[in-house]
Amino acid sequence: MLDTRLPRGAGILLHPTSLPGPHGIGALGASARRFVDWLREAGMTLWQILPLVPPGGGNSPYSSASALSGNPWLIDLEELVEDGLLAPGELEAPPFPMDRVDFAAMEEHKGPLLERAADRLVSGGPGIRVALREGFEAFGRREAWALEAATFMVIRRLHSLRPWWEWPPALRDRRPDTISEVRRALSEEVERELALQFLFERQWQALRTHCRARGVRILGDVPIYVDRDSVDVWASRELFQLDGAGMPLAQAGVPPDYFSETGQLWGNPLYDWERMASDGYRWWVERMGRALAQVDLVRLDHFRGFSAFWSVPADAPDARGGEWARGPGRALFDALRAALGELPLVAEDLGVIDDEVVELRSSLGLPGMRVLQFAFGSGGDHPFLPHNFERHSLVYTGTHDNDTTLGWWLSAPEHLRDHVRRYLARDGHDLVWDLIRLAFASVADTAVVPLQDVLTLGADARMNRPSVAEGNWGWRVREEAFHGGIAPRLRELCWLYGREPRHEGGVSTEE
Repeated sequence: MLDTRLPRGAGILLHPTSLPGPHGIGALGASARRFVDWLREAGMTLWQILPLVPPGGGNSPYSSASALSGNPWLIDLEELVEDGLLAPGELEAPPFPMDRVDFAAMEEHKGPLLERAADRLVSGGPGIRVALREGFEAFGRREAWALEAATFMVIRRLHSLRPWWEWPPALRDRRPDTISEVRRALSEEVERELALQFLFERQWQALRTHCRARGVRILGDVPIYVDRDSVDVWASRELFQLDGAGMPLAQAGVPPDYFSETGQLWGNPLYDWERMASDGYRWWVERMGRALAQVDLVRLDHFRGFSAFWSVPADAPDARGGEWARGPGRALFDALRAALGELPLVAEDLGVIDDEVVELRSSLGLPGMRVLQFAFGSGGDHPFLPHNFERHSLVYTGTHDNDTTLGWWLSAPEHLRDHVRRYLARDGHDLVWDLIRLAFASVADTAVVPLQDVLTLGADARMNRPSVAEGNWGWRVREEAFHGGIAPRLRELCWLYGREPRHEGGVSTEE
């Protein structure tokens, strides 16, 4: 068994892009540290984030050209000034909306500044500390994935962002002499990409250190699939269900569920699990090792796909025509444990779940998820109602894919609202905090609440609408939200329901 045992506690779900700050998007500097301090004040011991990767289509962190890279837009510009990579006068920012990310305006402002800082780090000019330059050089030698990703990004831009299967055959098929020539001819561009990854990693690890000092663990997120147009697929085509030209033989998705009547057609290439097994799942060992170098715990998105996955024909217009195919099951996790040791994993076991999925999760000793927004409107045997919880689980009011709890409540049909009121023995006037209290009072080891629910925000603060391609991932919190009386209210619930910080692993989470 992997057996992820979580101490009783509570946490907040907030992606770093949603943090406040002056440059149009959240960053990993002072505002992030203030948020972690607020978590401690509120009695929280967990910070759940979404994937840290460079976002792809629709600005989604679940779509990326590199599953191992960090998102450069999260790099804090003020800290680049402290590093001597930017001058204070270069940071003048246009007015940005404070409650949303204007991605186009943010990129126009921040992109040139990041490029300038990366160029200065690569050139090693005056004012650049020797230790910083040495750290960058060591990063490039140590992280082979970063060179691969940097090469891919440079070639991609060289071909006007066309997908890799439309590149000239020598590049598409990664002929070694051609790749070597690209790295020589475009060495400055490749080094610049490496520099951005180094700066992201440096700031992220400093933030992790701050979290540890405050007794806050980070729960990260690894999506089961990767983008077809990514370095991950380009560099390992033989591990995916693709033909000789890189065209998909089938694609990923999920059958119809509570998010979509036609299912969700994700379009990701499917793994050739038999081929992956032949080398001990090396690709997954590298991916999981990278994740565990960034976070303390990993949420495995779409865990059910490791038991059986929905395989949709490559030319299907939607996901209804798919069929279930067998996944790797326990063999993958045994290989990961043999290579990496104990694995602190959480199973995202939502969606169409059968007995085999439950058996796989249970046999591995992994906690699953329970979402209160899905619990109501049917009978008392629903597994997401708290009286049916297992202790070894995480309970959420909602996730990043749900409406905010206030938005959900205001749009819910009357029969569901009646069930909620009767179950809680409340009239619903403070429904959001009633559900937060219900989560904290439950036997689930960990209660996680999206920050939008803590702030009692409505549907306009929703993070994502599944199956809607545009308009997602942009919500941001205002700085003043942390200055009210919410932290003491959360800490009171932690105390009442035994979720307050305590001594863990010999290190106290209290001063």
